[in-house]
Amino acid sequence: MIVKISDNIISPLGTTTEENYVQIKAKASALRCYTNKWGLPEPFFASLFKDNTIEQLFRNEALGQTTAYTLFEQLAILSVQRALQSCSYVDVSSPRVQFVLSTTKGNIDLLDNSKGFSQERVYLGCAAQYISKYFNNRNTPIVVSNACTSGACAQLTAWRLLHTGQYDYVIVIGAELQSKFIVSGFQSFKALSTDLCRPFDEKRCGLNIGEAAATIIYAKTEEKNITHRDWTLVCGAIRNDANHISGPSRTGEGCYRALSHVLQNRKLEDIALLNTHGTATIYNDEMEAIAIERSGLAHIPINSLKGYYGHTMGAAGVLETIINQRALDDNLILGTRGFKNLGVSRAVVVSSEHSYTSKNTFVKMLSGFGGCNAVLLFKKGVE
Repeated sequence: MIVKISDNIISPLGTTTEENYVQIKAKASALRCYTNKWGLPEPFFASLFKDNTIEQLFRNEALGQTTAYTLFEQLAILSVQRALQSCSYVDVSSPRVQFVLSTTKGNIDLLDNSKGFSQERVYLGCAAQYISKYFNNRNTPIVVSNACTSGACAQLTAWRLLHTGQYDYVIVIGAELQSKFIVSGFQSFKALSTDLCRPFDEKRCGLNIGEAAATIIYAKTEEKNITHRDWTLVCGAIRNDANHISGPSRTGEGCYRALSHVLQNRKLEDIALLNTHGTATIYNDEMEAIAIERSGLAHIPINSLKGYYGHTMGAAGVLETIINQRALDDNLILGTRGFKNLGVSRAVVVSSEHSYTSKNTFVKMLSGFGGCNAVLLFKKGVE
């Protein structure tokens, strides 16, 4: 079985998983309106790190010269370092350890200002190598960049790698920093909300964006060694609906097929919740609601974390997995911040309030540009 042995989240809400969870449980959010940021003419809502936060953390933990690593690389290294603190027995330099980086943009901000770094640092593979080499790992790191499904695809990649028997541990990092390039791109699509995002709400009008890094360290463990406290990645699926470069299938086809594959022969009554992508865009939320109903899951509670973090893109799948696991450890289904009145055509179960559950299985859903869809199934304890 593929089990999580450690994790970490660094975001504007906190620098550990627990700090982040405490903030989310209190319904806090770092989302705020930015005006004239990066010289952009239109205001936008985002959850961004304060200036110099990442460099200061890097210096405080004596992780090396900040001038040797880009901000993106520093953030990823920080998250991995903190995840490793609770599993010091992992020899991260071993060839039996593999790194998988999930990101959609990486060091893309270097296009606007190289900041003294070589242009090759813009390439995702180059950034991944700097991160893995920091830990003296000699394996060629794997980069997963499949739009907004990247974080789920990276975890499924880890699942597959561990099942080959070639590795003992796989370190999955999801990381993203925002920039003028990214924001202007979303603004050109008219996809950004001019207010706080409202997933699945009748007045939703677009997404907010966010910055974060999140790390999960996975290992393959025999079933007899799994405890009731351990989170396992049971299975996953990736399906592409091939509808449009930026528009999802109106029938939720790819999402529906991914859900159907993951949940075949599963007891639906065991599922505590579906953690959706929930971007608060008109078509994404509608598509997910349709796919959920088509899959016979409309009675199961759903939530979105975008109202707390914004859309953290390559980090989203990893970050949102960790937070929902921590909430279920606390017997909570987290509410969807920003939601008031249902605004999709299917009667899915969504609430702004946290609620109690005794169940320990959940589904993570993600969708992205190009029609990609990914679904993961997690369970605490033995199947």
